[in-house]
Amino acid sequence: MEEGAMGNGIGQDSELEAPECMVSPPSSLRPIGSLPVLWQHAACTSNPHGTAAPLLYERMESVAANLECMAALSVKSVILSPRTSHTATIVIMASFTNSFVVFSIISLLACSINAQLSPNFYASTCPNVQNIVRVEMVQAVIREPRLGASILRLFFHDCFVNVGFQCLAQGCDASILLDDTATFTGEKNALPNQNSVRGFEVIDTIKTRVEATCNATVSCADILALAARDGVVLLGGPSWTVPLGRRDARTANQSAANNDLPAPFANLSALISGFAAKGLNADDMTALSGSHTIGQAQCFTFRSRIYNDTNIDPNFAATRRSTCPVSGGDSNLGPLDIQTMNKFDNKYYENLEAQRGLFHSDQELFNGGSQDALVRAIVLIMPCFSEISLLLW
Repeated sequence: MEEGAMGNGIGQDSELEAPECMVSPPSSLRPIGSLPVLWQHAACTSNPHGTAAPLLYERMESVAANLECMAALSVKSVILSPRTSHTATIVIMASFTNSFVVFSIISLLACSINAQLSPNFYASTCPNVQNIVRVEMVQAVIREPRLGASILRLFFHDCFVNVGFQCLAQGCDASILLDDTATFTGEKNALPNQNSVRGFEVIDTIKTRVEATCNATVSCADILALAARDGVVLLGGPSWTVPLGRRDARTANQSAANNDLPAPFANLSALISGFAAKGLNADDMTALSGSHTIGQAQCFTFRSRIYNDTNIDPNFAATRRSTCPVSGGDSNLGPLDIQTMNKFDNKYYENLEAQRGLFHSDQELFNGGSQDALVRAIVLIMPCFSEISLLLW
C-alpha cells in the first residue's frame, strides 16, 4: 500500500510507516471477518474532520499495512512449504482501489504427486512458456472477451473436484480436459460441465504452441493455471505468481464433478457445506464467488430465480426475462454482472446489495444470512484505500 494513499482525500498528508509483521493478527482484527466491525465505524462517509476520525483512519491504515505484510509472508510460505505437494490451499487476494475491489485466486495449490511446485519449475527446460501462454490468451480474449471468464471457470471446475482435507486426488490436474473413450468416462460430460464449460480449444491451441517449443515438457495442468491468470489480467484484474510443476491426470472422476461442483440453485447452507468439504470456510466461498464479476450464464441456470424468487430487483428480473422466457431459450445468455460483464471488478458485490445477483446461489450470499456483513464490508471499503492485500485464513 502506498504511503498515505487513501481515497476521497482522506489521510493524504499522513506519512505512516508500515509496522513490522505481527506474528499473528489480533483476534479482533481477523481479515475480512472483522471488517464490518472495524470499518463500519470508520467508513468513508464518516466526517474526516471529526475528533475521532484521524485516529480511526490511522488505525485503519496500520491494520491494512500489517495485513498486506502478513499476506505476502503467508503466500510465500505456502508456495515454498514442503507441504505444498500434499495440501490443497487457496489464497485469495483482494486489491482495493479508489472505486473497486477485485478478488482473484492467487494460487490453487492442490495435491501434486511427487512434485514440488515452484514459479521457476520450467526455468531451464521451457523458459518462454509463460510468454507463449500470454500471447495466445491475448489473441483469444481479443477475439472473444468472454473467453477470459470461460478459462477461469474451466480452471475452477478442474481444481474443485477431488480436492479435500485428505487430498485423495490431485485437484488442479487437468482431468477436466480428458475426453471420454470406450473404456473411460471423464468429467467433460458431468452435468455441471456438459454444454457449459468452454475454452477447451484455447487450451489445445496453447498446448500445441508450447509443444512446438518445448516438446513433452509442460503439463496441461500448468498451462490451464497460467491461462486462467492471464485471462483475469486481460479483463482488468490483478496478476499473481503461478507455482508450476503440476502433473497431468490420467484419470478423472465424473461422479465427483456431478456431486461436488457448486450449483447455481444452491442455498447458503449447501454452499457452505460444499466448500467446507474442500477445506474452505464461508468467507473463502464468498471471495471466490467474486469471480462472477465476469462471464455469462445460460438461461436455464437462472430461470427459476427471475420468475420465482422474491428477493430480486423487479427491473432486473424484467430485463432478464426479456431474453429468458418461461419455456424455451435454455441456452440464451445473461451476464453474471449486469454492470460490467467483461471487466474484473467488484460490481458483483454491489449487484448483490441491490438484489441483482443472477444465480439463486449468488443472491444467497446477501439474503439476511451469515455473509451479508462480508458483502457490505467489501462494498463499504472500496472507496477508502488505494491498494490493500488481504489474506483470508
